[in-house]
Amino acid sequence: MKWLLVVLGLLAGCAGHVADVPEPQVVRVEVPVQVPCRTERVQRPGFAVDALPIGADVDEQMRALRAERLQRKGYEKRLETVVEACL
Repeated sequence: MKWLLVVLGLLAGCAGHVADVPEPQVVRVEVPVQVPCRTERVQRPGFAVDALPIGADVDEQMRALRAERLQRKGYEKRLETVVEACL
């Protein structure tokens, strides 16, 4: 019974102790925010095949297709550049 009184006395002594309140800290948190992309619109070029007349010679068609391939590569590169600028 004495030990119970001792334990209760010790617990009562601990009940009056107030822990130190930690000081508030300011923490900087970086959050990505969506921003509208403002770039110039890439104009679609006039492709060489579009200018061919109906019934054009096979050689003319092949030259136009080769030229169009290069035109499309340049056009796609400009589109990719605009997209990357917006990321």
